[in-house]
Amino acid sequence: MLIIECPWCGKRDQTEFSCHGEAHIARPLNTEELSEEEWGDYVFFRKNPKGLHYERWVHAHGCRRWFNVARNTLSDHIHGSYKPGETPPTIDTQEVSQ
Repeated sequence: MLIIECPWCGKRDQTEFSCHGEAHIARPLNTEELSEEEWGDYVFFRKNPKGLHYERWVHAHGCRRWFNVARNTLSDHIHGSYKPGETPPTIDTQEVSQ
Protein backbone atom coordinates (compact mmCIF):
# COMPACT_ATOMS: atom_id res chain seq x y z
CA MET A 1 0.00 0.00 0.00
CA LEU A 2 1.25 3.47 -0.87
CA ILE A 3 0.95 6.58 1.23
CA ILE A 4 0.59 9.55 -1.08
CA GLU A 5 0.93 13.16 0.00
CA CYS A 6 -1.73 15.44 -1.45
CA PRO A 7 -0.25 18.97 -1.62
CA TRP A 8 -3.47 20.31 -0.09
CA CYS A 9 -4.67 17.57 2.32
CA GLY A 10 -1.44 15.88 3.44
CA LYS A 11 -0.60 12.18 3.59
CA ARG A 12 -3.38 9.75 2.74
CA ASP A 13 -3.86 6.12 1.72
CA GLN A 14 -3.54 5.34 -2.01
CA THR A 15 -7.19 4.22 -2.15
CA GLU A 16 -8.22 7.90 -2.04
CA PHE A 17 -6.33 8.67 -5.27
CA SER A 18 -6.44 7.85 -8.96
CA CYS A 19 -3.49 8.00 -11.34
CA HIS A 20 -4.08 9.44 -14.81
CA GLY A 21 -0.80 8.90 -16.60
CA GLU A 22 2.24 10.91 -17.53
CA ALA A 23 2.57 14.49 -16.31
CA HIS A 24 3.90 17.53 -18.18
CA ILE A 25 2.47 16.73 -21.61
CA ALA A 26 1.84 19.92 -23.56
CA ARG A 27 -0.94 19.95 -26.14
CA PRO A 28 0.37 21.01 -29.56
CA LEU A 29 -0.63 24.55 -30.46
CA ASN A 30 -0.90 23.94 -34.22
CA THR A 31 -3.27 20.96 -34.15
CA GLU A 32 -4.72 21.69 -37.58
CA GLU A 33 -1.23 21.51 -39.10
CA LEU A 34 -0.32 18.13 -37.58
CA SER A 35 -0.26 15.02 -39.70
CA GLU A 36 -2.40 12.08 -38.59
CA GLU A 37 0.77 10.33 -37.41
CA GLU A 38 1.88 13.34 -35.32
CA TRP A 39 -1.61 13.72 -33.82
CA GLY A 40 -1.74 9.99 -33.05
CA ASP A 41 1.65 10.20 -31.34
CA TYR A 42 0.37 13.02 -29.11
CA VAL A 43 -2.91 11.30 -28.26
CA PHE A 44 -1.80 7.70 -27.77
CA PHE A 45 1.92 7.42 -27.03
CA ARG A 46 3.44 8.04 -23.62
CA LYS A 47 6.73 7.22 -21.93
CA ASN A 48 6.75 4.06 -19.86
CA PRO A 49 10.14 4.18 -18.14
CA LYS A 50 11.68 1.86 -15.62
CA GLY A 51 12.64 4.16 -12.79
CA LEU A 52 11.71 7.77 -12.19
CA HIS A 53 8.41 8.84 -13.75
CA TYR A 54 6.31 11.98 -13.32
CA GLU A 55 2.57 11.26 -13.16
CA ARG A 56 -0.73 13.16 -12.85
CA TRP A 57 -2.90 12.13 -9.91
CA VAL A 58 -6.26 13.29 -8.58
CA HIS A 59 -7.42 13.12 -4.96
CA ALA A 60 -10.69 11.49 -6.01
CA HIS A 61 -11.99 10.76 -2.50
CA GLY A 62 -10.75 13.94 -0.89
CA CYS A 63 -10.33 17.49 -2.15
CA ARG A 64 -10.72 16.32 -5.80
CA ARG A 65 -7.72 18.41 -6.89
CA TRP A 66 -5.09 17.39 -9.43
CA PHE A 67 -1.38 17.23 -8.63
CA ASN A 68 1.82 15.61 -9.86
CA VAL A 69 3.85 12.81 -8.29
CA ALA A 70 7.47 11.77 -8.89
CA ARG A 71 7.42 7.97 -8.50
CA ASN A 72 9.92 5.18 -9.12
CA THR A 73 8.08 2.61 -11.25
CA LEU A 74 10.41 -0.20 -10.17
CA SER A 75 10.04 0.20 -6.41
CA ASP A 76 6.81 2.26 -6.21
CA HIS A 77 8.73 4.68 -4.00
CA ILE A 78 7.23 8.17 -4.14
CA HIS A 79 9.94 10.83 -4.19
CA GLY A 80 7.56 13.76 -3.85
CA SER A 81 4.35 15.41 -4.92
CA TYR A 82 3.73 18.95 -6.11
CA LYS A 83 0.95 21.20 -7.39
CA PRO A 84 0.43 21.75 -11.14
CA GLY A 85 2.60 24.60 -12.34
CA GLU A 86 5.20 24.08 -9.61
CA THR A 87 8.73 22.90 -10.35
CA PRO A 88 9.19 19.14 -9.90
CA PRO A 89 11.20 18.20 -6.80
CA THR A 90 14.95 17.78 -7.14
CA ILE A 91 15.70 14.07 -6.91
CA ASP A 92 19.08 12.53 -6.23
CA THR A 93 19.84 10.05 -9.02
CA GLN A 94 21.52 7.74 -6.48
CA GLU A 95 18.20 7.56 -4.61
CA VAL A 96 16.30 6.57 -7.77
CA SER A 97 18.58 3.66 -8.65
CA GLN A 98 18.06 1.96 -5.28
